[in-house]
Amino acid sequence: MTRKSNRLDPERIARELDWNLLRTFVVLAESHSVTDAANRLGLRQPSVSAALKKLEDRIGRKLLDRSPGHFALTDAGRLLYREAVEINGSVLRLSTLMRELTDEVQGNVRITVASHVVCPLLDTALSRFHADHPSATLSIEVYSSADAIAEVAAKRASFAICLVKEHNPKLEYQRLFREFFGLFCGPPHPLFGKRDLTLADLAGHSSVSFETDRLQDVLKPVTVMRAQAELGQKITGVSSHLEEVRRMIVAGLGIGPLPLHVAARDVRDGQLWQVPPYDGLPAIDVHVVWNPATVKNRAEELLLQRLLTAIETTPMDQRTYR
Repeated sequence: MTRKSNRLDPERIARELDWNLLRTFVVLAESHSVTDAANRLGLRQPSVSAALKKLEDRIGRKLLDRSPGHFALTDAGRLLYREAVEINGSVLRLSTLMRELTDEVQGNVRITVASHVVCPLLDTALSRFHADHPSATLSIEVYSSADAIAEVAAKRASFAICLVKEHNPKLEYQRLFREFFGLFCGPPHPLFGKRDLTLADLAGHSSVSFETDRLQDVLKPVTVMRAQAELGQKITGVSSHLEEVRRMIVAGLGIGPLPLHVAARDVRDGQLWQVPPYDGLPAIDVHVVWNPATVKNRAEELLLQRLLTAIETTPMDQRTYR
C-alpha cells in the first residue's frame, strides 16, 4: 500500500481535514449527547451526526462510542480532543490578534481565578496596567482551580490565578502569594464568642468546607487540620466558592476553613469567630499559571509580564498573608 492510499497519511489528513469538523467534535466531546451538542451548535442532530461520521472517515478511527445510555470518547477520540482543544483556542484568537495591530495597546485579557482571591499585589498590578493602557479590557471569571487551569491549557484564558495540585509540563507556574487557613464558626454556633477553647471542644461538631478539601486534593493540609480537630464525620455543606463556604459558616451550618486574611474583616465585624487550632496552621500557595504556547495579544503579554515582575521584585514575606 502506498503512502497516498494510507488512511492515516498525515499529509492527506492535513490537506483534507475541515476545521469546522474539528470544532463540531470539540463541542461533541464536551456534551452529554449528540442532541445536546446540536443544541449548543445551533444545528440539527442529523447534521452533527453526519459531521462526526465524516471526521471519523477522515481520521480513519472511531472517535465516539454511542449506544443507549452510553456516550463516551474512544481512546482515539480523547487524543483528538486534547489536540483539537488547543487548535480551537489558537483559531479563536486569530481575529483578535489581527484586530489589534495598532500603536495603542488594546485587546482583552481573560483571567480565570479561584474563588475570592485576595492579593494586594495583584490589585496593584491591575490598577497600574489600566492606568498605562486604558483601552485594554479585562474579563475575570471565577472557576474551580482545576477548571481555571483547564481554560489556560485550552488557550481560552490569558492566565489563571489559582491553587495547583499537579504541574502540567506544558504550562508555566509562578507562586503569587501564600495564605494560611484557620477554622471559623458563625454567630448561631454554640462555640461562637467562647474563649480559651481547645481542640477537644471541637470534637463531634459538624463542619462545612470546600469541594477540594480531600486528602487526595489540593487542600490536603486543610483536610489534615480538620481531622486533627476531630470534627464530626458529617459535612453539612460543601462548595467550590469561598463566598458560599463563608455563607454556610456564618449561617451556623458548621465549623469551616477560611484564609485568615480573608476572614479578618468578618472577625472584626462579629460575623466570624476563630476556633482552634491557632498555631501550626496549614499554608496554601496560590499561583499564576500560563500557557507559553498561547499566542498572546499585546495586552495579555504586558499584564502577565507586569505581574511576574511584581512577583520577582517583591520578597516572599511581603506576599505571605496571615
